Amino acid sequence: MKYRLLTTEELKFFEDELKQFLIVNGFHDKEWREINKTDKSKAKSLVGVFSDTILQKVYQKIEYLEHRSETSFLIFKFNKEKINLISLNRKSGEQVNFSTPELIQKSIVNYSHQITYFKKDKDYTKEREMEIHEMIEGGCVNSTKEFWELLSKSI
Repeated sequence: MKYRLLTTEELKFFEDELKQFLIVNGFHDKEWREINKTDKSKAKSLVGVFSDTILQKVYQKIEYLEHRSETSFLIFKFNKEKINLISLNRKSGEQVNFSTPELIQKSIVNYSHQITYFKKDKDYTKEREMEIHEMIEGGCVNSTKEFWELLSKSI
């Protein structure tokens, strides 16, 4: 397995796609139920292949991720060949907070003197989608082009 197994909730969301995947791979309802009873490892392996297929498609569509905490905010733009980063960090001893979009905007507008920031570009060290997967597993969440552009213009 390349990424991870989809959760039960995620599998329910992709139920129609899972049924199509199983049929394409020769498992109709009856065969699938039988494998679930008699060969759990084969069933899990099929779900693993399906999970990787779905996650690969999802990760290919991701363009922006962000990671927020009270003391720092990171936003990433995923290009074809590189990752771009904008990083905002609270200066030592200051009280700005980056835990919500509203607080980030307030901090930039009203307390920019309490913030250090930098921009950085980095080549991928792994496949693009694997880097995205690892960043999501590390706590990053989806972000938007609009938020990226707002920050790019602000700093």
